[in-house]
Amino acid sequence: MFSALKVRYFRIYWIGMFLSLIGSWIQTVAQSWLVFQLTNSAFLLGVVGFLGSIPVFVLSLLGGALADRANKRNILIFTQAAFMFSAFLLAVLTQFKVITPLQIMFIALSNGIIMAFDAPARQSIVIELVGREHLFNAIALNSVAFNSSRIIGPAIAGVLISIIGMSGCFYLNGISFLAVLVALFYIRFEKNKPGSGNSALKDIKEGLLFVRGQRPVIALMSVVAAMSLFGISYIILMPVFASHVLGVGVKGLGVLMSSTGLGALAGALWLARLGDYKFKGRILVSSVFIFSFSLILFALSKHYLLSMLALILVGASSVIPVALVNTLLQINVPHKFRGRVMGLFMITFAGIVPFGNLISGFLAQSWGVSAALFFCGGVCLFLFTLINLLFPGLKKL
Repeated sequence: MFSALKVRYFRIYWIGMFLSLIGSWIQTVAQSWLVFQLTNSAFLLGVVGFLGSIPVFVLSLLGGALADRANKRNILIFTQAAFMFSAFLLAVLTQFKVITPLQIMFIALSNGIIMAFDAPARQSIVIELVGREHLFNAIALNSVAFNSSRIIGPAIAGVLISIIGMSGCFYLNGISFLAVLVALFYIRFEKNKPGSGNSALKDIKEGLLFVRGQRPVIALMSVVAAMSLFGISYIILMPVFASHVLGVGVKGLGVLMSSTGLGALAGALWLARLGDYKFKGRILVSSVFIFSFSLILFALSKHYLLSMLALILVGASSVIPVALVNTLLQINVPHKFRGRVMGLFMITFAGIVPFGNLISGFLAQSWGVSAALFFCGGVCLFLFTLINLLFPGLKKL
């Protein structure tokens, strides 16, 4: 289950990233609650989510081209330091009570720009740390780190907001980036091979032409795109669901988000334990349908316990397909295209999310949060059925 952690550099990197992710989730919960307190608007929660992700849609291809041309470790040192500065800026503005929704939107947009260059390098550096032998396990363990932090971070945030305030949560996130920066400074790589000598634009075009000719790659990215557009946006509506549907407040919000993380952690651990399973496509197809039905169940729930159970299923069935797609892409693409393919993966995984956030925020404002989530779950079910019919070979990957 933990074989990739035997690789020294990956173990150091994994621990640093894990600690940083806990801080990031603390900030995510605190920021959502801050926006909702300042505006009392589900739509503006969607707007902040949109601004935080739209740069990933616009700039990830450029970030992927850069990852294929430059030292990925140096890219990550720069981006993680920029995230740290952003967290401290948000903390100071909140502490001195001068924070406004417009400032939060600007910081969210800045973080999205940083993420567009951070994510392709972070995704494609894994194989350089562990090699092909441990790649599947390493990606599963990255999901373990991400989803463990999803349990720990929101649970801590629900308590910390009442103890140290939202500004204290933002300061804590800024400090947490030191862990990954120390890890990155410790890691050493061989010097990069000389680049192609092409312009960044030509490298991007070359990457797009490569993907266009790869039907399995298109199928895999379509699955993630459908989930990102209509499935993942339930997260930004959680403050509204916790407050208006279940009436459980900020502590209940932390528990609901931790329930999603608990399910996702269970799914990631199961994948890590599974090893390099031969029939990844079958698990991929099954998990996306379970995700759709679980999201519909959550939308219909009016009871706290049932909502928690539904979110555990949502969490498990959302992390499994993303980890499988990530692995299948990295295994099946040449090394020289890996950064650009991971850039496209980030567009489908995170870059499309802002449009889903806007759709969900608008629907929640117009129809109510339960009806909006029910609609999104139904659309996911339809799209996954369509993809399965158009790409029947998906199960055989």
